[in-house]
Amino acid sequence: MSASPAAIDSSNRSARAPYARVKAFLKQGLSSGHWPPDALMPSESELVAQFGVSRMTVTRALRELQSEGLVHRVQGLGTYAAHLAPVSSTLTIRDLHEEITARGHRHHALVHLAQSEACSEALAPRLGLRVGDPVFHTLIVHHENDVPLQCEDRYVNPACAPDYLQTDFTRITPTHYLLDVAPLWEAQYAIESGNATAQEARLLGIGGRDPCLIIVRRTVNRNVPITLARLVHPGSRYRLEGQFTP
Repeated sequence: MSASPAAIDSSNRSARAPYARVKAFLKQGLSSGHWPPDALMPSESELVAQFGVSRMTVTRALRELQSEGLVHRVQGLGTYAAHLAPVSSTLTIRDLHEEITARGHRHHALVHLAQSEACSEALAPRLGLRVGDPVFHTLIVHHENDVPLQCEDRYVNPACAPDYLQTDFTRITPTHYLLDVAPLWEAQYAIESGNATAQEARLLGIGGRDPCLIIVRRTVNRNVPITLARLVHPGSRYRLEGQFTP
């Protein structure tokens, strides 16, 4: 594909660091509308060839654009122009580790299950898979100051995060990992008060009839389902908060 909106002035090229030249070129194309929202942008290989720089230089430019919210990158697919207008949401996905440490408390996680298994008939349409296709499954309990706070039962589409099961989830949460390798495009929630399953109650150290806050969250990237997670919190230990600004 072509990687050339308007050419950057040659006098400016020589005065800039290599990564800054690549970044400026891409920002110019984004601001001019050459790459509208959702458009596939030049690949790293194309930019390396066009600018005569290293792949590391191109990667730095793309990462800075991503941190500024101008592009989003999808592992194995490429870099896409982002929507520049903010989209309001009733809930923000926050990493539980960050929530806990922000309170000045200690977070740790215990991984009770991490395996690949055959996708069930009930799960297949939620993750865009066929019955019997491989699906990644983890069961993790998150603790705050050694008290179980959340039981996270998660299924992941292997195509979106092929290295998911090789990740040490005692050092990084699944939410943090997935936001890095497969940034979400859309999130769907169901929130209810209910009871934990027998297994969840045992892992959380609560009674089977104790009330819980249950969140079922499905995230999607460019119409490709990434993950489906059931998050169970003891009602006496967790409070869901939000903020809305019109």
